[in-house]
Amino acid sequence: MTDSSLPAPASGTVLSGMRPTGQLHLGNYHGALKNWVALQERYECYFFVADWHALTTGYEDTSQLQAHLAAMVIDWLAAGLDPARAAIFVQSQVPEHAELHLLLSMITPLPWLERVPTYKDQQAQLKDRDLATYGFLGYPLLQSADILIYRPAYVPVGEDQVAHVEITREVARRFNHLFGGDPQFAAKAKQALRRFDAAGRERLQALRRGFMEAGDHAGLDEARAMIAGNHRLEQAERALLRDWLHGDHHQLLPEPQVLLTPTPKVPGLDGRKMSKSYGNVIGLTEDPESIARKIKGMQTDPARVRRTDPGDPEKCPVWDLHKLYSTPQTREWVQAGCRSAGIGCLECKKPVIDAISAEATLMRERAAPYIANPRRVREILDAGAVKARQAAQATMEVVRGAMHLLPERPAS
Repeated sequence: MTDSSLPAPASGTVLSGMRPTGQLHLGNYHGALKNWVALQERYECYFFVADWHALTTGYEDTSQLQAHLAAMVIDWLAAGLDPARAAIFVQSQVPEHAELHLLLSMITPLPWLERVPTYKDQQAQLKDRDLATYGFLGYPLLQSADILIYRPAYVPVGEDQVAHVEITREVARRFNHLFGGDPQFAAKAKQALRRFDAAGRERLQALRRGFMEAGDHAGLDEARAMIAGNHRLEQAERALLRDWLHGDHHQLLPEPQVLLTPTPKVPGLDGRKMSKSYGNVIGLTEDPESIARKIKGMQTDPARVRRTDPGDPEKCPVWDLHKLYSTPQTREWVQAGCRSAGIGCLECKKPVIDAISAEATLMRERAAPYIANPRRVREILDAGAVKARQAAQATMEVVRGAMHLLPERPAS
């Protein structure tokens, strides 16, 4: 494999996905989807419906899979995902995910999968399901394939999902170590470094040490900028030096970085985490009457038995909604009024009801054309799959070549 055959990493690429669970709720929106909408303005984004992942725990009944898939994608579009800015597609429509998963399974040590924190946690939480399957054990590796197939720079996750990205980084390192070797790599890198003056070479080497020894990502960004800004470098040399920053081998599958996203607390109607399994959710596109009825019935600070009893907003789940939806002035009004019993709980809830209802109304308006024309949803997913497959196929050419799975062409 020649240097010029290695595609440059798409440094502005972001990848994320969700299992198809049907219509979404405010917890889904504030936990991930709202952030996706912001990311599509800054990066090249790939957002996929993880239908294969749905089978890892829900393989016994797939009768509602397509309905849930369509409903979720409509909610994505209602929330503001734009198919003109991001590739929106279904995992199973890009079979390269499965091929990369298979090939990575050949090199991934079994203990790596067994030690993933959610492996035993989910088995304990889902005792009513038979999860003693190969698919369930291997789902973190399928997730790694989902990520690495697009060679993204970033994967947006909450803190509880960092372990999933870390195993992806380990798999990428192992693949690169096994298949990215080149006896001439160091010599080629030394030759390319001569395109810099002495001070530039010294600075690059210092930045490389800082990243490799201490994980200095700011230094890595500076080094990448120096390489990108050196117009004396040829494209192959630039790609080589980007890889050299990570070690003495090609970065065939670049290690993605975690993009930690804010995960605000979104309380359900009963004060617990909002979850369909608890039956305590507010849907993204619920009608105002339903929203008002649900929020009016939400529990508040148990100390406020009577209207004249003072309360503590920090002990009230409605306060968490105020932090998401209310202005600073409204939050000050809530703090003062609740603690002094100057306002009642229904008064306190009204600004939240109004804000959530207004947001849901906007989302219903965005969703209406897709509900009326389901074919449009399928067209968006088909177009997203075409774009995703182009990127995935380019990666697989690199992977197959590195693993000597491409037939050798006879000399002419």
